[in-house]
Amino acid sequence: MTKAVRLYEQGGPEVLKYEDIDVDAPGAGEAQVRHEAIGLNFIDVYHRSGLYPLPSFPWTIGMEGAGVVEAVGEGVSEVSAGDRVAYASPPPGAYAQTRNMAAANLVRLPDDITFEQGAAMMLQGMTVEYLVCRTYPVKAGETVLVHAAAGGVGLMQCQWLNHIGATVIGTVGSDEKAALAKAHGCHHTLNYRTEDWVSQVKEITDGEGVPVVYDSVCNDTFAGSLECLKRLGMMVNFGQASGPYNEFTTAMLAPKSLFLTRPTLFGYNATRAELEASAAALFGVVQSGAVKIEVNQSYALADVVQAHRDLEARKTTGSTILIP
Repeated sequence: MTKAVRLYEQGGPEVLKYEDIDVDAPGAGEAQVRHEAIGLNFIDVYHRSGLYPLPSFPWTIGMEGAGVVEAVGEGVSEVSAGDRVAYASPPPGAYAQTRNMAAANLVRLPDDITFEQGAAMMLQGMTVEYLVCRTYPVKAGETVLVHAAAGGVGLMQCQWLNHIGATVIGTVGSDEKAALAKAHGCHHTLNYRTEDWVSQVKEITDGEGVPVVYDSVCNDTFAGSLECLKRLGMMVNFGQASGPYNEFTTAMLAPKSLFLTRPTLFGYNATRAELEASAAALFGVVQSGAVKIEVNQSYALADVVQAHRDLEARKTTGSTILIP
């Protein structure tokens, strides 16, 4: 018997139920992981609310965790019992003390990275890796726009972009978040609640605009992001924290011949080789000190309802974990 958070329907935070479940022995190709820490991410809100459908009910959400392999099923070669591991992968199911999952989705966690860091960094950190290294490979000397620069992805992205040698313009929602983003390498912070951030981006870039915008906010920022792009620029929409932008037409891209992509981590890390390379790149920048993983909020798994409320109210900064 173990504790888990399950949903019997999709909706607000109140649909998250903390209860006892049974966990079977791992099947062929599976590993049983005892979580030491679990990541809290906005994709969890999408799964809970119904924006992203779930296969059936009851279901456990959560895409990220770190812990110890308790046992492995037949045919598993990727990990062994006793290994320290971390992951960020579908299907949802991380909000539990113990779970079975595909061993091929696990990576060994280096000894100098804590479980708390592992649970806070895998989904957001590998997201940053594919965004800045593969979706639009940022080069030293470029100026880029990052929305939600004080969020979990944003803080890691500011640091990684600094490591590359780029200049970072970041939007934030408060003075406190502006200070946090600056402390993590954001060169120009713009408060989207109180400032004309589109005009300021143009001013910072001498009217040219930026070659890429990384936008996980969507509805509140999408149209303005297109305005901020230079000719042949790329709009990278990798989330929709403020909801989808329903006014989009391809004609909006035509005046500057813009590119638009809607990437996902699991599309970029679809193979074992891609996963291992992405994780290795992430571990490398963390171990070098170029990217620091800071857990700014920690909640007991039993307090997951409050954690979701705080995340949706944008009361959190940086990375947040749940402790089972």
